[in-house]
Amino acid sequence: MARVIHVFRQPDRFVAGTVGEPGDRTFYLQASEDTRTISVTIEKQQVAVLAERLGSLLEEIASRFGAEVPEEVPDDLVDSEPLDVPVEEEFRVGTMGLGWDAESSAVVIELLAITEGEVDETVVLDDTEEGPDAVRVFLTPAAARAFAARADRVVNAGRKPCPLCGEPLDPAGHICPRQNGYRRDQDIFESNEGTEG
Repeated sequence: MARVIHVFRQPDRFVAGTVGEPGDRTFYLQASEDTRTISVTIEKQQVAVLAERLGSLLEEIASRFGAEVPEEVPDDLVDSEPLDVPVEEEFRVGTMGLGWDAESSAVVIELLAITEGEVDETVVLDDTEEGPDAVRVFLTPAAARAFAARADRVVNAGRKPCPLCGEPLDPAGHICPRQNGYRRDQDIFESNEGTEG
């Protein structure tokens, strides 16, 4: 069966978002154009990497191609709304690709479905008939900056890290390896911060 590539050349919206409570969140990327909406599941770390790589790509296209890339997200592109519902997973993201389309002056993000075997990198940002299903989104540099900023906010909106070990703090308490396995309640731990002894 031929692969399906969902192409969004002028998306109305492309955002990272989550469903669930901190500590039990499922991460999604969602693209919308006209009446069509596609949601794909993605790992938290993949969202963080995508945001970071987008930042690097934007710097490169500004210096190498002279593209106009805003330093800050324009106010009209700030999107704090939740994901559009219903959130129905099209596929789980395995491989991601980033590129610059000089013809349309757009950043291209491609998300490929996870597969059993390794993905031949020639199928990334390509229209070959063989390979995993994909979502391909074209973004202006300003929209790419807005996507990266929101993605960073979404990633960092989870549980606070333990100041000793860096692991996420649970509301029910935290077994910190730096405390030799003693369980500390977050409230007790926070109230004892700043006391000497």
